[in-house]
Amino acid sequence: MAKILVFNNDTDRMETYYRGENDPMPYNSNGTLKVREFRGSSNSSTLWTTKRTMQSWNSQRYVFGSPIPVGFAFKRPWEGGHGTQSQHYAGTAFDVGQRLSGAQRTRLWNSANNSGVWSFVEPISLTPTWVHFDKRFGTPACSSGGYPLLKRGSLSNYVLIAQDDLNTLGYRTGGLDGIFGAATQDAVRRYQSSVGLSADGIVGCNTWRALQEAVVGTGRTSTTID
Repeated sequence: MAKILVFNNDTDRMETYYRGENDPMPYNSNGTLKVREFRGSSNSSTLWTTKRTMQSWNSQRYVFGSPIPVGFAFKRPWEGGHGTQSQHYAGTAFDVGQRLSGAQRTRLWNSANNSGVWSFVEPISLTPTWVHFDKRFGTPACSSGGYPLLKRGSLSNYVLIAQDDLNTLGYRTGGLDGIFGAATQDAVRRYQSSVGLSADGIVGCNTWRALQEAVVGTGRTSTTID
């Protein structure tokens, strides 16, 4: 049984669901995306995504008109497997089509690129054996891209990433809920002080880089929360 946290972009609220591995993901239509498919190789009992990501999947599946095999979707930062500010850690990205033929992948890429439902579709030249698309949102904190700036009052799956990082590093946030409250702000300040950053309690470009570089692929620790 998986605990699935969903950021509802329409209501600006976090929602919690419990689903079996063969159950459809929350907001998934017609059972085209099972929990186990979204999970992929992640061993976490807690997963997260957004309502709009699931709605984009529904649209993509309808447009493509055929099953879309999922190779990779969700990962938690400490599990690694992707770049330091990958949208897979946000639960908004899919790497798909690994079991399709080259011609089928090209058709899938074209349908994703032309659908208008994704924020980003990776150029096919960079993904010769899969198709990557994601539903990222927010203005990146770094000019080069990546995750948005977070501060007291922020609420989203990106807050879940920051909380996951902080807890894994031993800076307890009091939970893993996607809500940037006083405890999360205090944890950010303590972490910033420990690594020589300005302790403003805001997760901006430099703090994101430091957190993700310290956590990605390092594995679960005794203070990691599920």
